[in-house]
Amino acid sequence: MTKKKIVPSDMLFVMIFVILTVIFILVPPLSTTWVRTVLGLPMVLFFPGYALIAALFPKKEDLDGIERTALSFGLSIAVVPLLGLGLNYTPWGIRLIPILITISFFTLAMCTIAIMRRRGLPEGEEFSVPFTAMFYSLRYEMFDKPGTRVDRILTVILVISILASVTMLVYVIVTPKQGEKFTEFYILGPGGMADDYPVDLVLHESGTVIVGVVNHEYGTVNYSLELVLDNESIRNPEEIVLAHNDTWERAVIFTPLNTGADMKLQFMLYREHNYTAPYRDLHLYIDVMPEGGGNLTMNESYA
Repeated sequence: MTKKKIVPSDMLFVMIFVILTVIFILVPPLSTTWVRTVLGLPMVLFFPGYALIAALFPKKEDLDGIERTALSFGLSIAVVPLLGLGLNYTPWGIRLIPILITISFFTLAMCTIAIMRRRGLPEGEEFSVPFTAMFYSLRYEMFDKPGTRVDRILTVILVISILASVTMLVYVIVTPKQGEKFTEFYILGPGGMADDYPVDLVLHESGTVIVGVVNHEYGTVNYSLELVLDNESIRNPEEIVLAHNDTWERAVIFTPLNTGADMKLQFMLYREHNYTAPYRDLHLYIDVMPEGGGNLTMNESYA
């Protein structure tokens, strides 16, 4: 029995791929590129299952190439959710970095087991992916195989078509599809919940609410937030600049200057300095008196 002294080419490829994926996801200058998505999809959908299959079936006679490929996809789809379920019961939870580390560790561990098991097999019985043979076979088919010039041209066209199809598939996957454009606008009570709003106030007493804005406009937007009580501005417009998918959430303090019952406190959100009409509008009804008391109603309207 001959011990294998080199890392099999397919296992080396998988380990390098895992390391590259980790780098492109964790390193900030690289984590914003489309390469992250290209590497991340096989990392989740194929390589964990492939490494597991390699560890379970080290002999080339155990499974053929088609079976290994199909099982690699199937087991990846089964294993990755199980790893996520396990993380759910840990202090780290189901977040990007813990999931990335867990999948990477699992894949590399399975690759290590596969390498050790293949080294324990007699020479020629271990499974391997003949990358070199595949390259020379392809070159032979394209350039060295006896045949007419038309046959060679058709072979080259076929290869180019396959590469173009793969390129288009990758482009469709990594190109974000633009959905509906909208802006989230909400107000919460001081405790961060949709209740316990400060609606019963004494004159000159301040109330506090949490105001949130989330940009889903597929571009950077300049917002302006203004508070109006019974058609009178009680707070100067606050400028808010948000990129796509960014969130702004702050505690906003307001102080009524007049007494009254069921006074309409409006939270007006303007867009791109267009003050003719609010882009989003929320309001509360508050009571302001020396010794207040009243009921709260909350309505939303979208301009």
